[in-house]
Amino acid sequence: MRFSINIPNFGDFADPRNVAAVAAAAEQAGWDGLFVWDHVLHRQHQGRPFGDPWMLLTAAALATSRIRLGTLLTPVPRYRPQQLARQVATLDNLSGGRVIFAAGLGGPVEDEYRSFGDTAEPQLLAERLDEGLELLRRWWSGEPVDHHGRHYEVRDVTLLPATVQRPGPPVWIGGFWPRRPPMRRAARWDGAVPLFETARHGHVPAVAEVRDLAGYVRKHRAGGAERPFELVLGGATPSDAVKARDVIGPLRDAGATWWDERQVQTGPDLDRLPPVMRRIEAGPPVI
Repeated sequence: MRFSINIPNFGDFADPRNVAAVAAAAEQAGWDGLFVWDHVLHRQHQGRPFGDPWMLLTAAALATSRIRLGTLLTPVPRYRPQQLARQVATLDNLSGGRVIFAAGLGGPVEDEYRSFGDTAEPQLLAERLDEGLELLRRWWSGEPVDHHGRHYEVRDVTLLPATVQRPGPPVWIGGFWPRRPPMRRAARWDGAVPLFETARHGHVPAVAEVRDLAGYVRKHRAGGAERPFELVLGGATPSDAVKARDVIGPLRDAGATWWDERQVQTGPDLDRLPPVMRRIEAGPPVI
């Protein structure tokens, strides 16, 4: 099992220098990854500074040599696919192939889309997500792309350099369980990063729900079962290794392959550097 640190892209973590410090400390303490949020607007946290996640991850890449880096998660429909393809490929080359790309609709949808005059219709956003993901994977190959879809059109475009990882960085898909469509989408890619209706960001999900989700994804992995697949869970655990093992061990047995250490979204320490650094320095759980 692998272990990552999760931070928002606002508050103390809007500063790339703080994110670089977090990344370096995480690598030194034995964590396997660092993931940052990707928001341009989240009214619940209004009044705080927000940093661009790709610039934050660039600082993290320059401060490290081993840990995996990425967003949890990027709202693909909010981007132009060609812009996003360049950002991810640039980071993958800079980091020597350490990027993991997590994708979804993002949210809050009203904040991230309608506030800027975009649609907030989930079905249309889901279509743009699926079409955008296919374009990203094709562009990351470094091969010419022609595409005529419902939402995007591309005429003989090759984007170089290709990503270091081939055919591209692992793609993880987020969504709320027990909603089925996002997990069916995840089954077509390389991993699932679920939140749970009964356990929001920072809260540990129930083992029974994780077992049900893992079984559902396995059922829909037809044709892709030969590829590695990650089930990424997260929450806040005690720094005490024994207590953390008691929390995470049953989730690993239910199918989880990554544990993403997170602050509670409504807690006072969510976007503050000192408590996050204390948790990082305590080291990942020993499972």
